[in-house]
Amino acid sequence: MLIGTYKHSIDEKKRMRVPAKLKASLGSGFIITKGSDNCLFAFTKEDFEESVVSKIKNVAMFDSANQKSLRLLLASAFEAEEDNQGRILIPQELRDYAKIKKQIVFIGAGNRVEIWAEEVWEDYSTGDFDSLASDLANLGV
Repeated sequence: MLIGTYKHSIDEKKRMRVPAKLKASLGSGFIITKGSDNCLFAFTKEDFEESVVSKIKNVAMFDSANQKSLRLLLASAFEAEEDNQGRILIPQELRDYAKIKKQIVFIGAGNRVEIWAEEVWEDYSTGDFDSLASDLANLGV
């Protein structure tokens, strides 16, 4: 299970280090792709296969709307490769999408890690938690 919040910086060559606790759960060669709300999603290979790739079989070839969303998601995905010091280079297209400049926030989101630009995360997560928490009842929490 992936939980918690971790703040880090990317270096001058646009490389990042995944926090050790999250990296242990993600394993090597995890998948990073565009997520919702201008963040990036990081999945284990197995979870990406189960949560995304396996669903392609259920989408009709001529279902344009769903095919487009799957194509765009898969086209933005890449397998993370660490250098000798355990750093990962995030492609420019994904940094631009997530508005990542220097400071990043990793959050554990159950079956995935989300990677946010710190200022985007701060804007997104600001608000009255109690009013938002009532929505969790709809999920049975």
